[in-house]
Amino acid sequence: MKIKIFQIDAFTDKLFGGNPAAVCPLDHWLEDKLLLQIAAENNLAETAFFLKLPDDRFHLRWFTPEIEMDLCGHATLASAYVIFEELGYQGKEIKFKTLSGELLVKKKEDQLEMDFPSRPPVKAELPEIIRQSLNLQPKEVWKARDYLLVYEQEEDIRKIAPNVALMNQINIDPGGIIVTAKSEQDSIDFVSRLFTPQATVFEDPVTGSAHCTLIPFWAERLHKTEFHALQISARGGELFCKLEGDRVRISGRAVKYLEGVIEV
Repeated sequence: MKIKIFQIDAFTDKLFGGNPAAVCPLDHWLEDKLLLQIAAENNLAETAFFLKLPDDRFHLRWFTPEIEMDLCGHATLASAYVIFEELGYQGKEIKFKTLSGELLVKKKEDQLEMDFPSRPPVKAELPEIIRQSLNLQPKEVWKARDYLLVYEQEEDIRKIAPNVALMNQINIDPGGIIVTAKSEQDSIDFVSRLFTPQATVFEDPVTGSAHCTLIPFWAERLHKTEFHALQISARGGELFCKLEGDRVRISGRAVKYLEGVIEV
């Protein structure tokens, strides 16, 4: 059996930036075991699989090398890029059926805009093992799906160097640990990084789903609803965000790195 595969760099307009995701269009669903094996073989943070439905929607699923995820932003962006740019989809928006409900992606000039659920965080206590694994301590701790650790300044986020072996002893699955601060750059509102204990990729390069929590948090803190955000991982990524009620709109660019065929 042959399966098409694309590798797309999401939330960037340059190759080798943003967050790479594998995307596999299917004509029928394969066994979950095989989907996980393909994701493990790809060894990326996420592999997306989608299937065209009779009602013109697409059924979209996301897999890490270990588990199926309930929401993944960069692999959704990558999947929409493949459907629009590689498969020649003529619709104005793509409707995805997912574990997080129906997700919409629209073309918006040179960007793709995703419509995701908002996940506001609540005040939380920091587990001791996370505290011990951090070289810099946050000034605030919040939590939604992921822990959200707030720091004083952007430079703190750049300097954070977790003790990976120690942090991997906590089981936060499938969530992670977001670190964030207000940006000192004129055109940027906030910066972030995301660590995912026990995952194959420990620091996610750019995380759309984390912004489902970051956007409502910073909307309340900065008293605004539109944001230009940077995820300042080694690869780096750029996101354009907007809060609309209980939804967040996350926009970004994408570029194709690879196209090929899997033989299983």
